[in-house]
Formats: sequence, C-alpha cells, structure tokens
Amino acid sequence: MTEVTVAGVTVDTRHWIGGERVGSADTFTDVSPIDGAVLGEIARGGRAEADAAVAAARAAFPGWAATPPAERARLLHAVADGVEARLAELAIVETTDNGALLRSHLRGVMPRVAHNFRFFADWLTDSLGHDDFDTRGHENRVSWDPAGPCVLITPWNAPLMLATWKVAPALAAGNTVVLKAAEWTPLTASLLADITAEAGLPAGVFNVVQGFGEEVGAALTAHPDVRRISFTGSVPTARHIGAAAAANLTPVSLELGGKSPLLVFADADLELAVELAVEQYDNAGQVCLAATRLLVDAAVADEFTARFLAKARTLVQGDPRDPATDMGPNIHPEHLARVDGFVRRALDAGAKALLGGGPNTELGGLYYRPTLLTDVARDAEIVREEVFGPVLTLQTFTTEDEAITLADDTRFGLAATLVTGSRERARRVGARLAAGTLWVNCFFVRDLRAPFGGARQSGIGREGGTWSFDFYCDVKNTVTSPNGWH
Repeated sequence: MTEVTVAGVTVDTRHWIGGERVGSADTFTDVSPIDGAVLGEIARGGRAEADAAVAAARAAFPGWAATPPAERARLLHAVADGVEARLAELAIVETTDNGALLRSHLRGVMPRVAHNFRFFADWLTDSLGHDDFDTRGHENRVSWDPAGPCVLITPWNAPLMLATWKVAPALAAGNTVVLKAAEWTPLTASLLADITAEAGLPAGVFNVVQGFGEEVGAALTAHPDVRRISFTGSVPTARHIGAAAAANLTPVSLELGGKSPLLVFADADLELAVELAVEQYDNAGQVCLAATRLLVDAAVADEFTARFLAKARTLVQGDPRDPATDMGPNIHPEHLARVDGFVRRALDAGAKALLGGGPNTELGGLYYRPTLLTDVARDAEIVREEVFGPVLTLQTFTTEDEAITLADDTRFGLAATLVTGSRERARRVGARLAAGTLWVNCFFVRDLRAPFGGARQSGIGREGGTWSFDFYCDVKNTVTSPNGWH
C-alpha cells in the first residue's frame, strides 16, 4: 500500500523526491504510541533514495537560488497558508503518530509551523541585511548567498514544528532541502510535502526521505554534494554525523539536548516556581529544553517540595486526544525501557522517589508516571545523563555559589531557568550560568528573532533570525574601491 488513513486523513507513505512520490523495496512499520495501533508501512530508504534526493535537490538549486527573494517569500507564505488550511488534519495525525497532546498541537504547535514559514519569509525580505561600511574610502557590502542542497535531520518529539524550524530558513535562503524524517514519526513530513507541492514550490526544491539514521541518514550526511547539515538529536548520533561531514568539510548545525537546571532561590515566588517546575513534565518529559534538575534553596525546599507534589499529583495522564489530558505516553517501547532503566538504576543506587518511579500500570502501554527523585548523588547518572522522559531530580543548595556550581556541573548547556525575586541576583547568577538560553521567572518563551543553540555538548552553532541565514548561506563581503572607474 502507498497510502494510509489516520484519523480520517490520507497520508502517502512513499518518499517525496524531485516532485514525485517514490517507493522503496523495503518498508518499516509505524506504530502509534497511544495504543500500539499499526498506522502503516512506510517506505524505507537507503543509499539509492539518498542519492536520488540529493541529485534532485542539486538539479533544482540553480533555479531556486536565482528566484528573487520576494518570490521565494511569496511561495513560503503560500506554504504557511496550506498549513493553516490543514491545521486540524496535521494536528490529529501528529498526535496519533507521536502521542503529544492534541490540544497543544491545535493551539500552539501547528500554528507555530505556519509561523516558521511566515517569519523567515518576512525576515528574508524585510530584516536580512547589514549596514554598508567604509574602509579607507572602500565600500564594504555584506550579502548572503545560497549555499546549495541542505540535509535536515529532525527528531520525533515535535516532528513538524522542529522540521520547519530548519526547512523554512533553508528554503528562504535560496537553498534546496532534503528532509530526513524521524522513523518513529514520519507522517506529517509526508503531509508537508503535499502542502509544498500545492503551494507551487518547484520540483526538487523540497524533498522528503524516510527510513533509519544508520541507513538513509548515513548516506545523506556523507554525500559530497550536500552543502549544509542541520541535526537535532543525541550526542552519540551527532558524533557520527560530524565525522561524516568532516570528510567533505560540510558545515553542520547541531542541537543536542541537555540536562538543564531550574534554580529556585529563597526569595522566589514559590507559586511561580512550582508552576514552572511542574511544566517540565510537558510532552511526557520529551523536551530537549526541559529543566530536569530542580535545584532549590534549602531554606524553602520543604515548602517547595510539598507544593510541587500537590500540584504534580493533579496532572491527568491518559489519551492525548482527550482535551482533559495533561500528559500522554512516551514515544516507543525502546524509549520507555530506556527511561525506566535510568529510574531503576537510580533507585538501586539509593535515590528516593517522592513521586512516580515507574510505568503507569493502570494505563499500561507506554505511559510513565511523572517522577521526582531525591537523595541523588552529585555525580549520579540520573543527574548527569539526559533521560528524555517525565523524570525530575531534586537537589538543594545553601549558597549562591553552590547553586551555580551545581547548575554548571554538567557536560551540557542548552538552557537554564532561574526563579528569584531579585533582579540583581538574576543578573549576577545568570551571567555565570553556561546555557544557550536563560529564562528568568518564565519558561519556554521562544522568539524566532533570538539565537537558539547550546553550549558545551548541547550543540554547535545558533539558529534564529539572521543567525539562521548565517548558517544556511555563504556570507560574502564585497569590497569596492573608489578607484579604477571610467
């Protein structure tokens, strides 16, 4: 079969290459994490499909790069129109495919998909630029030239939103794209291919290949005709991608998750602090930015903990399609086993579960109870490694220096959240924290004008606003002499 029907929506299960649907000899099975239902058999790409997709992107590149920016922007707005027209369909398909809340997809995630296209279309035409400057009478002019075919590899926790975060600026910059969808959540990428075709993108400008990272992903990242690689995922996978890219000196942008802290000082608004802490269970903890290490001033730790437990116990876990549900399933049996393994080992090492501590046996399947662990050693695995599930740890501190030391005692540095009633403390502590994004008395406020990326092993590079174009383009400086003219 080349099509499946998900919640009444027809989805093509083949690749999208050069403006056509392309099948493969092999397939893989896509399963819903909600109830284990088989959604369909998906075309499983390999080297042949990777080569075909890159060839299509390479052939389409000269024409797309030469397309005037205003026309590229118009087409990206048309894609956004298509997303908005099919918003409800995209939301239910993605919820069924990855288990995130339907209400979140409807209210925030899918509107953000459309916004990604509109933002970078408008940035291209209205905001991309640098003032000309003079060097001893010579004029300097900065420009952004399209780089070429781009390979974009995206994760399963917010498949379409995170994909279009990359797709939109790459296309706006005048590049062509090969999107490798996550194998656990391939469906909305296929729908996006339909939307781009309906919007009028020329054949080969946007391509989608499906399959496994070690097969089609490896072939794409090692391809000599690829000019940019952007990846969101794990550190081990990033090392493989970096090694493959290095052979061709292909520039990479890597967003690799983290082990972010949430610092609560004694002068904090505890109601706000608890609200922000419980929010870390969003999407069943499958959020790269999640502040999974709660670091709380010992002076307020007991009160904070009591309030946290009271609020966390009100979370409703269940079918993500139900508007009353606050927390759905984890993505896959392998992932659930990984999450539970972290918790089992922590408990065996002496940690105490104040909340949760295992799968939700009442719901069965892939539902894992929101978990809070305390009595964890500073060097414990559970506070060092990214669990990527609904598992938080609680540690206390007594001084500001100790709080900063605990917060920065990690190989990661994607984000940090700071809760305090003192503006001076916020400035002082924030300046010392290693993080690509710092939130003060808030969480997950994300503006596409801002740079996004991680410090340390949380990534390489920044995207957002002009930073995205800096990556997806060859930035050129043209120096013109006042002499030599007729």
